[in-house]
Amino acid sequence: MRSYGRVVIGNLGCAVILCFPVPLALLVGYSAWRAGEDWAWIALAIGGVGLVAIPLPTLRFTRRAFPRITRRDRLKDRSVPYGDDTFVLWAPRSEPSSVQARLVRADVLEASLVRYDPEGGAGFTTYGGGLSPDEFTPLVRMWLRVHDGDEAEVADRFETTGEWRVPSLCLSAVTAGRLAVLVDPGRPADPADPRVPGRVTPHWPRSALLAGTRTCRVIDLDGRPTDVTRRPVRQLRQMRISREAGGIEMTGDTTDLRRLDPAVAARYTAVAEQDRAAPEDRAPVTEPGEESRWLVDSLPGEAAGFGPVGRRWSRRGGVLVRARFLQMTATNTFQSHGPVLDTVLRIHPADGTPAFDAARRLTVPMNYLAVLHRTREVVLYAAPNGSSFVVDWARTNLLAGTTAATVITPEGQELPVTERPDVIWALMNLLASRGISNPAPVLDLRKRRMSAASGAVMDAVRGSASEVGAGRG
Repeated sequence: MRSYGRVVIGNLGCAVILCFPVPLALLVGYSAWRAGEDWAWIALAIGGVGLVAIPLPTLRFTRRAFPRITRRDRLKDRSVPYGDDTFVLWAPRSEPSSVQARLVRADVLEASLVRYDPEGGAGFTTYGGGLSPDEFTPLVRMWLRVHDGDEAEVADRFETTGEWRVPSLCLSAVTAGRLAVLVDPGRPADPADPRVPGRVTPHWPRSALLAGTRTCRVIDLDGRPTDVTRRPVRQLRQMRISREAGGIEMTGDTTDLRRLDPAVAARYTAVAEQDRAAPEDRAPVTEPGEESRWLVDSLPGEAAGFGPVGRRWSRRGGVLVRARFLQMTATNTFQSHGPVLDTVLRIHPADGTPAFDAARRLTVPMNYLAVLHRTREVVLYAAPNGSSFVVDWARTNLLAGTTAATVITPEGQELPVTERPDVIWALMNLLASRGISNPAPVLDLRKRRMSAASGAVMDAVRGSASEVGAGRG
């Protein structure tokens, strides 16, 4: 477990080595001063200015490379009202499409990663422009079932395969299995497959909305809000109205009909009335067959595990806390294992004090982004005095379910806990409080170092299992 102090000291040492002329100027100036040279003050002044300037870039780089969340990051501007179940996603814009292209739904039947191999290692790479560069955009091969007309009409469906660049912020739409695509009859499709009526192009920001990754609400003309998240039929109708109107601005995750042109608002109202007359059931969080489009194992990101524990951090009272992403916004900076995003988190301190929102620029691993439709929770480890928090991606990925979590009993029996986030959370806290590191996703109670915590671990697993059984009963 890295500490902020060690990172500062390491960066300071590198800065001193890179800025070797600074101590050299001080040494030369001191020697000249001892010798009585008149120009000694010039060398001393240059060295002094350089010595004062070294800590500034050091601290700035440390803040970027080691993103602690401190009091300075607390959100003061609440222009967007974030509810506990709100998630706003500002993804890169898709390329413009032709007017004759039809906006329809497509189901992802299969998906596999073709290529993602950016150059530049773990350093930060910044680009100009608003679109994601191909270097940092995974190329994915997908088999799609496209609903070209009304989804109730089986005759209007067709299937197609192809390779598409998927912005990392929208990978969860592939895992969820629901995309918004444009079918352009004016552009040639696959000549070998005449059943495809035109070129199929996924619209990624709308796909994230259709998949349920981004929450979606509508405020009607009477001021009543309606949650339409994971209601793809109604959402597609609204998207088509928005597209024909030239785009409709969403405030956070909400479209307010009172702010729209009356004719457009009337069309939205008609869609709402149609939905009330024949209510649409919420679509599942992920469509059936998720295992055939599970890209998580092929994407970069920190390996999931119960996490390391710093003994000094544990002895001084350091704790794990849970937070939740409320907003993610794309930037033009990338790392090899994930994009650098402007995020807003809601942090729940362990001492029971009220939750607070914090805005922080973070590198978010791509394997976590691929399951963003299922969870937005994140695990932080807090400083012993509660003054700062750091995202623990290993524990976050395990809690998110990117890797199977298993407990092996002292008798050798394997107990899967992947689908039980509350159990995983309890086990993480138990290990952290006892200063026991377990970087792997498998917690083996047969190991000697686990003997002291074995009973408590089994109580946590069995206690949660009995609660689940009682709830089902």
